[in-house]
Amino acid sequence: MVTETDLRLPDGRTLHVYDTGGAGRLPVFWHHGTPNVGAPPAPLFAAADRLGLRWVSHDRPGYGGSTPLPDRDVASAAADVAAAADALGLDRFAVMGHSGGGPHALACGALLPDRVVAVVAGAGLAPYDAAGLDWFAGMVPSGVASLRAAAAGRAAKEAHESSDAEYDPGFTDADLAALHAEWSWFDSVVGPAVAAGPGGLIDDDLAYVRPWGFDPARVTPPVLLLHGDRDGIAPVAHAQWLAGRCPSAELRRFPDDGHISVLRHAGSALEWLASRA
Repeated sequence: MVTETDLRLPDGRTLHVYDTGGAGRLPVFWHHGTPNVGAPPAPLFAAADRLGLRWVSHDRPGYGGSTPLPDRDVASAAADVAAAADALGLDRFAVMGHSGGGPHALACGALLPDRVVAVVAGAGLAPYDAAGLDWFAGMVPSGVASLRAAAAGRAAKEAHESSDAEYDPGFTDADLAALHAEWSWFDSVVGPAVAAGPGGLIDDDLAYVRPWGFDPARVTPPVLLLHGDRDGIAPVAHAQWLAGRCPSAELRRFPDDGHISVLRHAGSALEWLASRA
């Protein structure tokens, strides 16, 4: 059972929080992708229960029940997670993010090192200013267009989102198979996010191409990076760059997987998290 609550933050914002509960279990904060709402990943509930893990998550600002925070950076996720953890009486926890959630999970590892026991980031981007990385190489054309618009500023990004441009994620056959099986769960988190308008997505994409507010080299807890070599949304070179920057990172690459099908390996990632507790 997932409990949902609205947490009032000191700055007056509301943070919509999800919690599967379970005293004595290791909390794992889930960081959702773009555009999603923040409900924790139901396809991983059975594995988490077997491993004694507790899911906690939130809608990032501008999604679902969380108040927008215009011009937020990736680092701001750490303060929101800390506030949610404090409200729930959680001292230490792990973090796990997929896609757009990957950078936000890394932010928690960098900025909350005394509280985060381990980080899993799957199919995520590297910083836009990553030295030596050809950031757009291998990215699907619609992703390039969307993120180049974000790099040009809010007005350009808003114009792009209000245009007739269609976003083609370039999903692989393996991705589509996952989306028609257990990861059809994405319908329940993408649909509400899209139906509410592009505000959350715009703020996310602007954050990805601006300074993140932390250096991945500061992520001192153990880090596990999961990435499919056939990912055209976040090319695998991004994970390779992060693996070389985060001091304790382990990179697991999967040659036949794309952006969604890499989640078939999330169960083993949870085992890795549990072992780091």
